[in-house]
Amino acid sequence: MTYDNFIWVNYAGCGVRIIFYNLIDCLQRQVFVFHFVQSLGFVLQHKSFQFLICWVAKFKNLYWQIFLKKVIYNFVLKRLKVIKIIRTNSDNQDFIELVKNLDADLAERDGNDHSFYHQFNTIDKIKHAVIAYEDNKLVGCGAIKEFTPQVMEIKRMYTLPESRGKGIATKILSELEKWASELSYKKCILETGKRQPEAIEPYKKNGYKNISNYGQYKEIENSICFEKKSNKRS
Repeated sequence: MTYDNFIWVNYAGCGVRIIFYNLIDCLQRQVFVFHFVQSLGFVLQHKSFQFLICWVAKFKNLYWQIFLKKVIYNFVLKRLKVIKIIRTNSDNQDFIELVKNLDADLAERDGNDHSFYHQFNTIDKIKHAVIAYEDNKLVGCGAIKEFTPQVMEIKRMYTLPESRGKGIATKILSELEKWASELSYKKCILETGKRQPEAIEPYKKNGYKNISNYGQYKEIENSICFEKKSNKRS
């Protein structure tokens, strides 16, 4: 092979590599956008990402740009979690599994009061349940059940202990509210226990107002009830 042929082959090889790395770069951009849209809570991380990309763009060497972008994309993507919410019913096995965990937790917290609460929390024939997955791992659930023709009651809200603090309960709650609104219900109500402070705060944070105890919970000291009106405009 002559020197000229060698130079030509070398340039051709570089061209193929540049096309290949740019293709990977574009695909990673699409994946990043998908993950970021699913993880809006990472705003600050996104700003940092943009700063780093601008910084990398100052490098004149194309190979360095591609290499550094690849490192940054992989670093960020590993830290972004995709939360997927699905609609289902009480026959779903993942929902049943989470409810078992919930009941075990409540039995410990409620003590002697558990049998009273449990009779109102069976999941037979619940038509509207949602399940949350984090990167395809089962992490939480919730359900709605008709209380009156215009009111849905939120039931069986639960997030695995190791997945709390990530906004998963808010996403579940939002999906249940949206579903109730689509079904033309005017508001959602719910009951939770005073022994569950970690459950009370998310409801307040998401616009639920404390109300007098309703129905079977009227005379129950440990119960605290909330409501939230639908945002749907007629």
